[in-house]
Amino acid sequence: MKNIITILAIVFLTSVSTGQEKANNTYVLDGDVIEATIYHENGMVAQTGFYNKENKLTGEWVSYDINGNKTAVAEYNNGEKVGTWYFFTKEGIKEVSYMDARISKVVTWKSDNTQIVSN
Repeated sequence: MKNIITILAIVFLTSVSTGQEKANNTYVLDGDVIEATIYHENGMVAQTGFYNKENKLTGEWVSYDINGNKTAVAEYNNGEKVGTWYFFTKEGIKEVSYMDARISKVVTWKSDNTQIVSN
């Protein structure tokens, strides 16, 4: 009986310790930018994107939920929000356009009947 309890305790402790391992965020210099991969606690990728040499967000950034589903695609230029961002939900897609780092237009695409709602 003691052997069974000891084995169960070892299995439990091993599973707890391996379940707590998480991926380290990575930052790789690629020419004039730093390519970043940021992870959730569960080891899934949370975000990918780039920093310029001044440590400001630049280029495309993609965000994911803890299950690996894409939740957003964004664009930055020297730390400022630019272009059209896309937010993905179960209900549909929201497009948010930026001009001068401010929201200039919002369009919502609903997945149930592909209606366009513009704000």
